[in-house]
Amino acid sequence: MNTERFALASGFAPASREDWRTLVDGVLKGAPFEKLIGKTYDGLRIEPIYLRAKDIAPVEGRAPAAPWQIMQRIDHPDAVTANRQALQDLENGATGLALVFAGANCSRGFGLDQTPDAVAKALKDVHLDAGIGIELQIGTHGRKAAIHVAEYVKSVGLDPAICDIRFGLDPLGACALRGRSPYTWDEIVRTVASSIEGLVTLGFRGPFAVSDGRIVHDAGGSEVQELTFVLACGVAYLHALEAARIPLDEARSMIYARLSADADQFLTTAKLRALRLLWARIESACGLAPKPLFIAADSSWRMLTRRDPYVNILRATIATFSAGIAGANAITVLPHTSALGLPDAFARRVARNTQLVLLEESNLAKVSDPAAGAGSIEALTTELCEAAWRNFQEIENAGGIFAALQQGTFQAKITATRRAREANLAKRRDPLTGVSEFANLDEGAAAVLKVTPMALPPSVDQKFVFDALPPMRLAEPFESLRDRSDAILKLGGARPRVFLANLGTPTDFTPRATFAKSFFEAGGIEAIDGAGVTDPAELALAFMGSGAELACLCSSDKIYAERAEISAQALQQVGARHIYLAGPPSQFEAAFRRAGIGSFIHVGCDALATLNAAYDWIQDPKISFG
Repeated sequence: MNTERFALASGFAPASREDWRTLVDGVLKGAPFEKLIGKTYDGLRIEPIYLRAKDIAPVEGRAPAAPWQIMQRIDHPDAVTANRQALQDLENGATGLALVFAGANCSRGFGLDQTPDAVAKALKDVHLDAGIGIELQIGTHGRKAAIHVAEYVKSVGLDPAICDIRFGLDPLGACALRGRSPYTWDEIVRTVASSIEGLVTLGFRGPFAVSDGRIVHDAGGSEVQELTFVLACGVAYLHALEAARIPLDEARSMIYARLSADADQFLTTAKLRALRLLWARIESACGLAPKPLFIAADSSWRMLTRRDPYVNILRATIATFSAGIAGANAITVLPHTSALGLPDAFARRVARNTQLVLLEESNLAKVSDPAAGAGSIEALTTELCEAAWRNFQEIENAGGIFAALQQGTFQAKITATRRAREANLAKRRDPLTGVSEFANLDEGAAAVLKVTPMALPPSVDQKFVFDALPPMRLAEPFESLRDRSDAILKLGGARPRVFLANLGTPTDFTPRATFAKSFFEAGGIEAIDGAGVTDPAELALAFMGSGAELACLCSSDKIYAERAEISAQALQQVGARHIYLAGPPSQFEAAFRRAGIGSFIHVGCDALATLNAAYDWIQDPKISFG
């Protein structure tokens, strides 16, 4: 038997980081190395290459080789239909149910009624004593739902201690989301403590209160801000339980966390690992030996798109993979059509199978913390920990998370991050496949259930009002443009069009014509390709035959210098309402503008502003855009 160790790279000479850097500098040709370094929205550096981290122990999370709970969201307003969905999910691989009640913090307009009847119907024939995980997602008045579930368990004769129920009490999350509170912090403390004490008295083992980072993530916040919020809320709930004279060793097991998982694989993985390390630090500060925190992960709402929704399946797969290898205890995948309405059976099946494939076929749960030692993940984990801990200390110094919300300092930071994110989306620096990039104007409609979203009742008797953290979806601004295009198509029979005035040979115009097509169609403006020409008269005839109202010159800088002005003049003479040039402004900008070129489209320009302005040039009298 050959016992010689096989080395995959044995045929290559050893290489150092310095060797790599020499090669990179040669490619950069004098450009600064910083050009290759990315930055997160927290300002954390992302290097182009990392060395393997040495002497790193895995972060303790799920039990070794144990699968995470495959949670399915149950939010149909009709409890009988919700029950049918729940049973189908459980029969086909789900191991847990996330019961979403109307008015819950992240209900998205749907949810079960907070009544005993709705709870009994939704849980009919669900064997709560068979190891099925149940998670309650509730809102401002969520105590009612928790009580009804507890009463249902007792009414069917089950031992509460053998039921795996996470009750999801989260008044702080409700305050942050809605920007108001009917209670003082002292009243919240008493309410949380008394609710948990009542459930414990009935025999439930919890956990009971959740520290939910989705509120911050959905509002456009960063990874550090999400971690900070989870830590601050978790510590606030610990204080509430401690005030009720519950020993800290017991109190910590009554709290769990929830994070959003999105399509940024490395940051999602590092974020979950960082939370475990940060919570262990809090436990140590309380004089406790750390125990793994229960972490539930939901695939991100803000990353979902209404357009080309099937790309959401890929996004959810990356999110699930990232959370799974980071040790999440439970994962809920939002079906790919969730942004369009209430998902149908097919979308629910895909969401369920996304997790099943990763668990049953890819065996992701078989290795504990496989990212341990990876230089990039370890560096990001450490940097997230350090930044989140600093922010957490600031909140504690301000009097805790409720006081920070009242002062508005925490929300101001999230708003700044959201605005930076929106600016990058507008400039397509943060691309959204199928929306801001590679839009498909001919896509068919995806099916959803015919259920109308519910409006939340107006709030009354609010003692405290402060800045809210409303949710966003990244794709919404571009989707609004597509909606405008659909309205014109429906009434006029054709979409807005831009003629790609290609100059020269395919070698000259193809790169910029491809860019321009993606650019305009992201806004719902159909791009009509022209053949490469040099004769202005021929170009004018092609434009008139295209049915377009707008035109965009596409070619190389060399051809622009020779033909852009005369081509623009020819297009203007035959009625082009606005003329664009694909490429950045050059030394000829003033002359180009005099010739009729009104806008320059290029990488880094404000695509949203340009596309919105295009609709003003279209000037269709039958459409009112408001």
